[in-house]
Parts: sequence; structure tokens; C-alpha cells
Amino acid sequence: MKKFRLFIIATFALVFLFTGCKTYFDSLLESTDTQMKMKAGIDYYNRGKYRKSLDVFESMILATQGTNQEDSVQYYHAMSNYRYGDYINAEANFSKFLEVFPRSEFSEEAKFLRIKCLYESTYRWELDQVPTQKAVAALSEFMYDNPNSQYYPICKAMLDEFNERLDRKNYEAAKLYYDMEDYQASHSAFKTVLKENSNNQYREQILYYTALSSYRFAQNSIKEKQKERYMSYIDDYYNFVGEFPNSPDRKSLDGYFIRAQKFVGLKVGLDSAQLAAAQEIAASENRGVLNTDGVKNDRRGIKKAISSAKRAVQEAENKNEIAKNIDKEKITYSKSEERKIRKEAKAEAKRIYKERKAIEKALKRAEKRSKNK
Repeated sequence: MKKFRLFIIATFALVFLFTGCKTYFDSLLESTDTQMKMKAGIDYYNRGKYRKSLDVFESMILATQGTNQEDSVQYYHAMSNYRYGDYINAEANFSKFLEVFPRSEFSEEAKFLRIKCLYESTYRWELDQVPTQKAVAALSEFMYDNPNSQYYPICKAMLDEFNERLDRKNYEAAKLYYDMEDYQASHSAFKTVLKENSNNQYREQILYYTALSSYRFAQNSIKEKQKERYMSYIDDYYNFVGEFPNSPDRKSLDGYFIRAQKFVGLKVGLDSAQLAAAQEIAASENRGVLNTDGVKNDRRGIKKAISSAKRAVQEAENKNEIAKNIDKEKITYSKSEERKIRKEAKAEAKRIYKERKAIEKALKRAEKRSKNK
């Protein structure tokens, strides 16, 4: 029993030895000198030690409430999160900062950097686009309220990328029905996409596949329904040709248009070049080939435009002094302040050392008494 008691005492002593010593940074966090902590936090921030600056500013939030430093502390706290790469918490901190300090000197920068956090937290077009929609709303509001902001070009590039991503998501979702050969559903889905957003960046492809869907649907229908559905294709064909008369995809649709005209009993009204296209389409259809080169080329063009937008975002952010480094001049605390903290830490270390020695002596006395007994 006595040995067990000695073991417990020794265990607590070892825990105390290994956890009791405070470092300079620990003493800084526990200090009540907000001016010194503010300078130290900014110094850590400017030297790229964002984890430490985050802890310093976080330790100051309660102490500086209601003071002139409150907005600066909360802003640097959010900036440290942002630079550390924690965009979710940074966005929440910037939002809270803007609610409490809407007229702060940091408000415009905070709005932009909150948007940048939303931008970094979005997903590619195949995944959930709710974060993208949230970012689009924030971008639109910022651009409307700040048309002359230095961040406007960056926001415009972000918005272009987001709009393309959302348009691509809707277009691909509708095209999935076409790839599954559910042509009635794909025709309805493509129509819905343009009804919800007539300015969809994939409008040419959407009108193209709308016409193809109606043609395939008519082609696979029973004879009693074919005439009506071929007439629907003719309407879709005119919609496409009316907007994109020089599209490379028109060639394939012209061939189907002639066949649809013949089926419904209309006069064939194409020139010799279009008739040649019709013959080529008929031959390719027999081989099971569908010409979509124009659509693919247009997709490549859109991908290049989006890559350019991403580069514009990166280049504009690199020129943005506020997002890169808040203070151009490095702020450091004085040697006297540093000596003060180090002196406190040294005194604390001496106290812990004395307590450790006292515990060691107590353990030795207890061990001697147990041996004598």
C-alpha cells in the first residue's frame, strides 16, 4: 500500500515536471498587457507565423472589447485564420467583424476577403454548388455597393468563373438524360435550363441538343406520333439556326431537317450544300456516328476562358497589398517589453524548479520512512 502511494506521488511529480514549465510564448498569451500583445501578434503575422498570431489575437478578444483596439484585434484574428488557410473560420470571423464594425476602416477589405474565403471553399462543377451560389450572392452585393473598388476586377473574374460553373452544372445535368437516351426527358430538361437562365453560357450547345433530342424522340416514336414530333424538331431547328446560323453543328441538323420535312410533307427548302450535308449525315447516322466536333471545340474555348479568369484572380490578388500583408512596415515590440516578459517567464521557471526540488525531497523522506519501518 505504501509503495503504491509512493508510485502515485512519483507519477504526479513527473507530470508536474513535464507540464509545469512555461515558455516565452505561453507567458505572452497569459500577459494582460494588450499593447505589447498587439505588437507581438502583428510581428508574428508579418513574419508568416499565422498559427501564433492567431493564438495571440484570440487571447485578446475578450480583453479588448469596448476599447479602441477591438476592431483591429478581431480583424487581425480573421486575417490570421485566412493566411493560415482556415477559410471556413476566416469567413465566419469576417462576417462577424462586418456585423459589429460595418464602418471600420477595414470594412471594405473584410468584405473582399470574406468573398475570397467563400471562393476558396467552393467545389468544382460536378459537386454541390450551394457554396458557389452563396459566393455569387456575396460577390454581386459587393460589386453593386463598390463599383469603384480596387477589388472590382478580381470580383468580376471570380463571378465569371462561378457563372460558368453554374451554367455548366445545369447543362451537364440536362445532357445526362440525352446520354441515357431518354430523349423526351432531355428535351424537357434543356428547355427548362434556358427558361431558368436564358443567358446560359452553353446556350448554343443547349439549343443544339434540344433539337437533337426532339429529332431522336420523333425517330423512336410510334408512327401515329412521329409527324407531330418531327414538327417539334423543325421548330427547334429554326430556333437554333436563327441564333447560330454559322455554327459548325448546323451541318448535322440540316440533314435531319430535310428528313423531317420529307416525313411531314413539307417542301424541302435547302440549297445544294445543305443537301450534300444531309447525305453526309445520313451516311454517318447509318454508321452510328454523330457529329459533335463543334460542341467539343466550343467547350475547349470556354475552358480556356475560365483558365484565363482564374489567372486573373491570382494575378490581381498578388497585386493586392492588403490581402498579402496588412502593414508595410514591420512592427516589433521594444527590448524593454521583451525583457519584461522574459523576466516573468524566468521567475516562473525558478518557482517551478523550487517546487520540483521540494517534491523530490518529500519523496526521499517518504522512502526512508518506509524502509525504516
